Amino acid sequence: MTIQIGDKIPSVNFKQITADGLVDVPSDDYFKGRKVALFSVPGAFTPTCSEQHVPSYVGSADALKAKGVGAVACVSVNDAFVMKAWGEAQSVGDAVEMLADGNGEFARATGLTMDGSGYGLGERSTRFSMIVDDGTLTQLNVESNPSEMDVSSAEHMLGQL
Repeated sequence: MTIQIGDKIPSVNFKQITADGLVDVPSDDYFKGRKVALFSVPGAFTPTCSEQHVPSYVGSADALKAKGVGAVACVSVNDAFVMKAWGEAQSVGDAVEMLADGNGEFARATGLTMDGSGYGLGERSTRFSMIVDDGTLTQLNVESNPSEMDVSSAEHMLGQL
């Protein structure tokens, strides 16, 4: 079943590479006490994700924060090392936090998966964006075609805030 507006975000551990190395980022802690603009992509370094999706959030991070968003985050079913390298390649800096869902736990727990095996990707997260306020889902925008980006863009999200 797909997560619905008003639901609590599932308790999972994302992974990140920090100055301390590979660390767990518990979702309960990450979303607690703040509003987060989270977007998900099917894969790091893929065309739509790299050419459109991440740049839309990097370019709109300040505008999102001006509307009360405390953090902007990108999640993908990739490992933390890939997410770190992709963030560096995309020059996300402090604008977007890169969260790894390497085992797809978050994607499965939210019911927002897709079958990318035709592209050699296996089970992935579909393309979506959400607003999470203190651990509760308040907006959800799922693309009908994960190779396109319309409702999951930062510009669309800005209109929802």
